[in-house]
Amino acid sequence: MLDFIYLAAFVLASPWLLWRFVRYGKNRRGWQHKFLGLVPRRSGDRPCIWFHAVSVGEVNLLTPVIDRILKEVPDVQLVLSTTTETGFDLASKKIAGFTGRGEHQLIFFPFDFSWACRNSLRRIRPDLIVLAELEIWPNFISIAESMSEGEDAKVGIPVAVINGRLSESSFRGYQRLKRFLQPSFQRLSWIGVQDEAYANRFLEMGCEPDRVNVTGSVKYDGVNTDRHNPLSQKLRRLAGIEPGDFVFVAGSTQVEEDRIATTLFLALKTRHPQLRLILVPRHPERCEALTREFQGMGIEVIRRSTINPDHEVPKSSDRSAIFLVDVIGELGGWWGVADAAYVGGSMGKRGGQNMIEPAAYGIPVSFGPNTRNFRTTVELLKGAQACVVVQNQDELSRFMDRAINDPEWRNLIGRRAQSEVLRHAGSADRTVAGLRRLLSPQINDH
Repeated sequence: MLDFIYLAAFVLASPWLLWRFVRYGKNRRGWQHKFLGLVPRRSGDRPCIWFHAVSVGEVNLLTPVIDRILKEVPDVQLVLSTTTETGFDLASKKIAGFTGRGEHQLIFFPFDFSWACRNSLRRIRPDLIVLAELEIWPNFISIAESMSEGEDAKVGIPVAVINGRLSESSFRGYQRLKRFLQPSFQRLSWIGVQDEAYANRFLEMGCEPDRVNVTGSVKYDGVNTDRHNPLSQKLRRLAGIEPGDFVFVAGSTQVEEDRIATTLFLALKTRHPQLRLILVPRHPERCEALTREFQGMGIEVIRRSTINPDHEVPKSSDRSAIFLVDVIGELGGWWGVADAAYVGGSMGKRGGQNMIEPAAYGIPVSFGPNTRNFRTTVELLKGAQACVVVQNQDELSRFMDRAINDPEWRNLIGRRAQSEVLRHAGSADRTVAGLRRLLSPQINDH
């Protein structure tokens, strides 16, 4: 029955999917994995953990957990799956750097059709499945739990959720489907959640109380605190940042925020000629249209993808060019270049993006009022007076003016932000301890 519902939804969505395919080149890859579950067969009989990350953010948050798992259980084989192509591209870079014995595997996560889930599980043969944040797929979880013993399958593969969160809006939606989704929540073997509020929501959805654990957010563990790290130093050179420049990084921005940051930059540049703008849109495919828009306004644009790392960046004739980052996976490094930051997705309806990374570098961080996705982090930073919430362009302009003109204040709130991040680290260790309890003694003893 569920397969028929999915197929109907797929048919209804096909015009939109086709438009995204033609317009943006979305979903060009991985159809055998997604629709049929025909992922490469895992060879050998080493123990295996299948980690799933939806996209770029989840790939990044999984990294410290995977690093610790591979250090503590070095014989384990890793399978990493993603849903989006941008996540897949970043994961392909990450997986090459993971330690451990032998080859690890990268795949696209199957759609929740029963045949795709069953094929992928039989081909991967995992000992444990780990889902990042919240990916409740009824067919996948049910089939994993009920896999019968046989040549190509394990018995009752445990499924865990790590860094779990259930926002208020998601929770309301899930509650409307509780009768349908509750069995999936009940089947989860272990859930590590970010805070008590999320824990209560998982419990209300039917999770077993002894399986829900408050571990904190893994995102505090996977961040860099060294502004002189090799990636940030390389990016500083590529962008032509010179001593005395003041760098404003607006990252993970949506359309309206791109325009706000640009308008603000042009206005402030007349008073602060040392100001540079690094703009990192949330969706790099928008950069082509942004470039045309900016150039139509007479604004010079330097795009990251056009720079050969072996050569100097083309110098702007008037130092007023916008540096537009149109590649995936570098935002963490660009925050390390910043003297002040704005974290996007927070003036529209998206609910905010990760402000932990810039805070960890000890720079003044600003973001808009709509940050429900990072509610706990925002409360911590606000409580420590370690961030600035801006309601509109005028307030962002005042934040930037003060950051440029008042270095004492700038350094103070930066230090406070970094201290809060360091104080809440340790979730990755608690998460790994929980996951290891789901592995057999034979695997843990390897």
